[in-house]
Amino acid sequence: MSIRRANIQDASSIAAISIEVWIGTYLKQGVTAFFAQYVLDTFTEAKIAARLSDPNEVFFVSDNAEGIDGFIALTQASAAPVSECSGTEISTFYVQPRHHGKGVGKRLLAAGLHHCRTQGGEAVWLTTNAENTPAIAFYLAQGFTHVGETHFTIEDQAYLNNVYACSLAP
Repeated sequence: MSIRRANIQDASSIAAISIEVWIGTYLKQGVTAFFAQYVLDTFTEAKIAARLSDPNEVFFVSDNAEGIDGFIALTQASAAPVSECSGTEISTFYVQPRHHGKGVGKRLLAAGLHHCRTQGGEAVWLTTNAENTPAIAFYLAQGFTHVGETHFTIEDQAYLNNVYACSLAP
């Protein structure tokens, strides 16, 4: 397995992983037409390709012998939901569930944090669903601190998200 900076040819793989992880994480009771449409509209190859081409975004992927099994996306100049946040947002961080516990997430996070440090960043922040216990435990174990709350909104539905921050100081 290697960690590398993503390129435009990775867009379809990143879109597929996004769909897999989002559905598996958030749709525990089944997939309604409402959420199916959201996922299919949001995680398209074209939208991922646009993000990969955006100078304010940087993606790193975990590439194993069979293909990509996870990725992290960092976004500069993203509006933080709470005042305690500054610096770069970890805007997306997905690892295929069958690769959890194998160090993929730790390696991707390390690559992302290293990139932020080399760019002069002082801190990173992210949001995660308040009910995503495994992700919360991971972030806390990696040195993130809970700094607030916000909501993830799809049309008129809002879901509580926790906000976490991590200092990049050595």
